[in-house]
Amino acid sequence: MAIIKPFKGIRPPQNLVEKVASRPYDVLNSQEARVEAEGNPMSLYHIIKPEIDFAPGTDEHEEKVYNKAAENFAKFQQEGWLLQDDVEKYYVYAQTMNGKTQYGLVVCANVEDYVKENIKKHELTRRDKEEDRMKHVRVNNANIEPVFFAYPHHDELDAIVADIIKNKPIYDFIASGDGFGHHFWTIDNAETIARITEIFTTIPSLYIADGHHRSAAAALVGLEKQKANPHHTGNEEYNFFMAVCFPDNQLNIIDYNRVVKDLNNLTDEEFLTKLKENFDVKKQGIEIYKPNKLHNFSLYLSGNWYSLTAKAGTYNDNDPIAVLDVTISSNLILDRILGIKDLRSDKRIDFIGGIRGLGELQKRVDSGEMRIALALYPVSMKQLIDIADSGNIMPPKTTWFEPKLRSGLVIHKLV
Repeated sequence: MAIIKPFKGIRPPQNLVEKVASRPYDVLNSQEARVEAEGNPMSLYHIIKPEIDFAPGTDEHEEKVYNKAAENFAKFQQEGWLLQDDVEKYYVYAQTMNGKTQYGLVVCANVEDYVKENIKKHELTRRDKEEDRMKHVRVNNANIEPVFFAYPHHDELDAIVADIIKNKPIYDFIASGDGFGHHFWTIDNAETIARITEIFTTIPSLYIADGHHRSAAAALVGLEKQKANPHHTGNEEYNFFMAVCFPDNQLNIIDYNRVVKDLNNLTDEEFLTKLKENFDVKKQGIEIYKPNKLHNFSLYLSGNWYSLTAKAGTYNDNDPIAVLDVTISSNLILDRILGIKDLRSDKRIDFIGGIRGLGELQKRVDSGEMRIALALYPVSMKQLIDIADSGNIMPPKTTWFEPKLRSGLVIHKLV
């Protein structure tokens, strides 16, 4: 059972949305945000990356930086760059990439659902990243950016959304930063709002697709506020946090690939020989080779691409974690051959989202920065849901969702 509610969103006026909206805080660094926000005082980066308002090199975790976020959030509202809706609403947020559009419902999810694991996760979180986002939520008393949820598709919800999008969207633009279309509608009808809320109570679970740290931070701040309020009822706004919920059948996970700095003191020939113990290895030549099925990998080494196919018996199709290609490659290549034991901390490895293409892998190796590149076949939504339902956690850097949610289209206040 998923508990959701509508909320009084804080949004930019229609004519300012393209100036306010930004990429999420965690997909670019401080310098990149500084460049994108240059000359634009309305950019949401002044709230989600407030270190850009200080001298380059300022630690983004300093107290003055968090305080600057709150100061800028207040300024945006005072200047009329962000305005709060008068009544509680749901919203439809659609994204178009490569001619395909996916439609999400913007709702407030329930903190207790997160605590009781009705909102299911597939990744571990790090306490330092949780604390960073908690400070940001606390100081602004708001969820400035949404999290990205999936839910088992539901025909009636699809029909409701299809009816809503017959109307002209409130926002409709192609973002200069990503080239994707972003479209946004409000849901004002009280009966429709009530029916959406009711339907979600029949949905057993929601699944975090992207935004594990933001979800954890929002829930933890909500729990803090519960404890601090002697008159807590459970209906207060802090008991909820903002999410965009997409039906699972509209979502695709793209590949999340690896590059490694060295061969662990092996020659090319020694490395390839070790690979052949567990993989069928076929040289493909200089043309980029992309994995074409589960348990097939592509390797780029010394100017050549190779196809690697895991041999039968090297994985367990009945184990939701062991069957993952990220597990197979981590165990049989990165750990056993290259000596990389911890994907989270080892400085010899880096990760590249498939949105950048396999040409980016080749570029990183050809530059001499990296020694090899390894491309993986993407995880499916079914695998993600099966793992979340089983209570398991995926290995690090397994899933990459595109397009990313645009921040600044709507904000949720905790009061």
